[in-house]
Formats: sequence, structure tokens, C-alpha cells
Amino acid sequence: MEAKFQTEQELYHHVMPALRAKCMDFKRHQMPYIKEEDIWNYLKDQVWSQQKNLELYHIVHDIMNCDEDRMDDYFKKILESKRRKPNLKNI
Repeated sequence: MEAKFQTEQELYHHVMPALRAKCMDFKRHQMPYIKEEDIWNYLKDQVWSQQKNLELYHIVHDIMNCDEDRMDDYFKKILESKRRKPNLKNI
């Protein structure tokens, strides 16, 4: 039986148990700052964007086998780009 999803949001909610399990795994490895949406965004941007015809089992496999070091590097890069900087003009 093949699972079909109408929207990306529907797929995201369907794989949420795997995302939560991996998030708990990151917490056990001293990375409690990585959340489910971070794992999803990392895989979507870095892994799945380069693949075609992804099956549900590939998505779950990728979630459960997400590399900790690469995920951490990606997260820190994203965090760094969102850091606020003081506006020191016209003081």
C-alpha cells in the first residue's frame, strides 16, 4: 500500500513520530537545542532537495539516520545567520 500526501504539511505530521524520536536521540547526545523542525529543514535543504521520487521509508530512514555532526553544523550555520546585530548608525 502506497501512502500519498496532498501537502508537505501532511507529510510532516505523518513523520512526526520519527522526528520526535530522533530529537530525543539528539538530547541524549547533549544536543537539546536541535528540534524536530530543525531536523526536517536540514534534511529538506541538504538531502531531499537532491533526490527525486522519495518514498516514505526513505524519508523515515533519513530522519532516523541523520548525522549528528552535519546536523549540528547546519544548525549552527542557520543560527549564526539569524543572530541580531546592534544598529550603531546615527548615535
